[in-house]
Amino acid sequence: MNKLLRPLLAMAALAASSTALLAQPAVKLITVDIGKVFDGHYKSEEANAKFRDAEQKAREQAEELRKQGQTMVDEYKELAEQAKNTLLNADARTKAEQAAQKKLEEIQRKQADLQGFLQNTQNSLSQRIATHRDLLLEEITKTVNEIARRKGATLVLDKSGPSAFRIPVVLYADPAYDITDEVLAEVNKDRPAATTAAKPAAPATTAPAAGFTVPNVSKPADPAKKP
Repeated sequence: MNKLLRPLLAMAALAASSTALLAQPAVKLITVDIGKVFDGHYKSEEANAKFRDAEQKAREQAEELRKQGQTMVDEYKELAEQAKNTLLNADARTKAEQAAQKKLEEIQRKQADLQGFLQNTQNSLSQRIATHRDLLLEEITKTVNEIARRKGATLVLDKSGPSAFRIPVVLYADPAYDITDEVLAEVNKDRPAATTAAKPAAPATTAPAAGFTVPNVSKPADPAKKP
């Protein structure tokens, strides 16, 4: 009896598993280029324009600080030369040396101000760019998910970046299953009338380092020593 039941039970189990597999929805993959959507989003164009404007203003402020510092350097050089001038009396050379030392301290403070300004500007701009990126990616992801659901997709693959092996994550995809253009159209549907589509602009970079240095001026002569 058991010998007769075993094949029947095996067939019943196979039929049950086949039914369960048939009940599972078919896998439907679609692809999207998140990088292309991000660059083509009108909010990226607007943000990049603001970042470039902030960068330009930072450059101008840094240049003004640099000019002020360079003026101080020139004044220091003149005072240092006076402190070495043997045509001046000891008292005049002493005053010039003291003034040169004071000017050197002012230069060092100005250098610190400039470096602090550059660092703060870089940190602030980097934070603004990161915040913009995170918020916009969140918005884009939401749009991708909505379109994927409308299309009945079960899995969405981003083909914008390389894998750990520095090769595309998606090696091949039928263009018919790519929703990049559809996502772009969706995220840009609320583009302000005054904003016209343009080639994606490169994001702003942080302000370049700028500075000034004290030239190699020889040590002022000791005014206590007579020439």
